[in-house]
Amino acid sequence: MLSCIRIGSVSLLFAALLVLPLQAQNSEQVEVGPPPRHRVDPPAPGASPEELEKRGDELRTDKNYLDAVDFYQAALKGAPGKASVFNKIGICQLMMQRYKEAKKSFERAIRGDRKYADAYNNLGVIYYQAHSYNAAIKHYEKAISLKADAASYYSNMGAAYFGKKLFDKAIQSYSKAMQLDPEIFERTSRAGVLAQLSSPEDRAHYDYVIAKLYARTGSPERSLHYLKKAMEEGYKDIKNVYKDEEFSTLRKDPRFAELMAAKTLAIPD
Repeated sequence: MLSCIRIGSVSLLFAALLVLPLQAQNSEQVEVGPPPRHRVDPPAPGASPEELEKRGDELRTDKNYLDAVDFYQAALKGAPGKASVFNKIGICQLMMQRYKEAKKSFERAIRGDRKYADAYNNLGVIYYQAHSYNAAIKHYEKAISLKADAASYYSNMGAAYFGKKLFDKAIQSYSKAMQLDPEIFERTSRAGVLAQLSSPEDRAHYDYVIAKLYARTGSPERSLHYLKKAMEEGYKDIKNVYKDEEFSTLRKDPRFAELMAAKTLAIPD
């Protein structure tokens, strides 16, 4: 939600990671980055499917997605229909913003294994980035029905509910994600906001919700961090921090009083 959003074993944050490859030269100029290039020799003809898949994994870890796809596709020639390889191809295509191709790859992974939870989750991410939130939620729910202990599935679903402005359901999903993995928002937030948030008001609301969740679970430092972010984004209902039950303990922390007394100014977008 995305999003980091975790895709299989890959953590992904859509609003921050899947952006056009623009490199700012100054405040008034941008330059479109070059398309991906092949950087390694093509797959060896005599390599086994296992060797090819392993090499693809190494290239994907190095973010060399274009070459990784070549190795995965070569591996499929020796092991056609292997769902996990189609899923890996989809991840690479997703990271290169080739959404239509990624969608087809995830769908082929599902056809190869109807119980492949990660592929349903990843297909949900495709719908999420297209703002098709209902379809995204449907696929996240399917993934959860197959593997109920994956924190990223709940986090992704929370992002989709947030996109629909169903904040209570978003909080429920985020809470479940945090129960399963208390560190999930810390990992994903390094790359940007988890959900597709179109306005400063939405970003501020998101930060306030995460602050509330951390306060509820007894993580004052993280709660204060997100409260500050909410204030910087100009969260209009920040006074609710004095009455929301989740912040009852945090309100006794001297650092809370310092933060509120500082009256952090909103940072212009």
